[in-house]
Amino acid sequence: MKLTTAVLVAGAAVSLATAVVGAARLRQDARHQAERNEALLAGNQIDWLAQMSINPDLAEIWKPEGMETEEYMRLMSANRLLCTFSLRDRLGFIPKGHLPLFAAWIMKSDVSRRYWKHFGDLRAQEAEGDERAEHFTRVLDHAAENTPLAQPTAA
Repeated sequence: MKLTTAVLVAGAAVSLATAVVGAARLRQDARHQAERNEALLAGNQIDWLAQMSINPDLAEIWKPEGMETEEYMRLMSANRLLCTFSLRDRLGFIPKGHLPLFAAWIMKSDVSRRYWKHFGDLRAQEAEGDERAEHFTRVLDHAAENTPLAQPTAA
């Protein structure tokens, strides 16, 4: 092989490697930007839920018809916990296989089960088409159906 051919082949290989690395970097940057956007939007939602759970005047405006304001505030507090849990899952901070364990722990709370009974179908509709969200919703639904109330400890 002539020297000029070898140089051209080496140059092409370097260019190809650079292009592959560049494309991988662009995909990684896009994924990180999507994660940042998701975290920002979830943070806004969690802040709004925090206001719903502590501000009776605001909760009164948004509560479903026929529901007491205090109950709505409690349910939005449970929703806040579930949204935080969901964000942790979507960003990969829930260790593989631990989702059912955490879901069962959350559903030991009566207010979490009441929230799920009232709004679980809405959460399932919101999750449609998003495989990860659908899985998360199924795990929570299973936990809500199968987690007994925590028994009070003897004094």
